[in-house]
Amino acid sequence: MKIYTKTGDGGETSLADGVRVAKHDPRVGAYGCVDELNAAIGWATVPCHTNRLAAELRQIQDDLFVVGAELATGNNAAPPISLSSKTVERLEKQLDHVWEQVPELSNFVLPGGGELAARLHLARTVCRRAERAVVELSKNESVGEQVIRYLNRLGDLLFAYARFANKLDGIEDVVWVPPEKNV
Repeated sequence: MKIYTKTGDGGETSLADGVRVAKHDPRVGAYGCVDELNAAIGWATVPCHTNRLAAELRQIQDDLFVVGAELATGNNAAPPISLSSKTVERLEKQLDHVWEQVPELSNFVLPGGGELAARLHLARTVCRRAERAVVELSKNESVGEQVIRYLNRLGDLLFAYARFANKLDGIEDVVWVPPEKNV
């Protein structure tokens, strides 16, 4: 079997339900952002410090395949698999656990610190873009009820993971210091 099909050469692609749409269709854009997020998280797993964090990030990658399957299914068919509220609750528990382990925030944090933290911050920003694309899609198309909630929690969790990674590396978060007025 060849990797290329030539069916997209005219600027169209097929959704999971077989419906052909333009490659610039908002649904394709939304699941494309989720795919990019999955790749960013995969990149973050490369220098992972703990098996637990790596396992949690891999579980998130699995979840994102479910999100992608939901988003790749048009309005004319039920997705083959979908997120449950328990999946969102699992993220919330992970977020609560990690947040308890990092110093309390008193300033805004700039993306950075150690390499893993920087990668997780990048994944967080990709997550927020995916979330915006899905919210935009949901204004005109059906989107699974847990998808937006999941992406919203995931953005928060990636921020917490970035701060936790800095803690594991013994690096302080990079704190934003506002410039003086009238600079």
